[in-house]
Amino acid sequence: MAIVKEQKTEIVNKHKLSEADTGSPEVQVALLTARIEDLNKHFVDHKKDHASRQGLLRMVGRRRKLLSYLKKTSTDRYKKLIEGLGLRK
Repeated sequence: MAIVKEQKTEIVNKHKLSEADTGSPEVQVALLTARIEDLNKHFVDHKKDHASRQGLLRMVGRRRKLLSYLKKTSTDRYKKLIEGLGLRK
């Protein structure tokens, strides 16, 4: 149930800032969000998979840190990203 290469390139193309951009905070947050959503679907069937849940919590923490960095550096990009991903209300 991992993210396939086509999905990953689609996400990168949607959120990249320049032509060769793969490491900007926007791209990283979007990829982490896709992986987190994929793992949430996994936990519907596998409630006792605690090892994967620990990895999920690490991903959520990393995404939170990237979002706080983006909020500090550029609030316009932050607002556009959370609106595009539908993260906060």
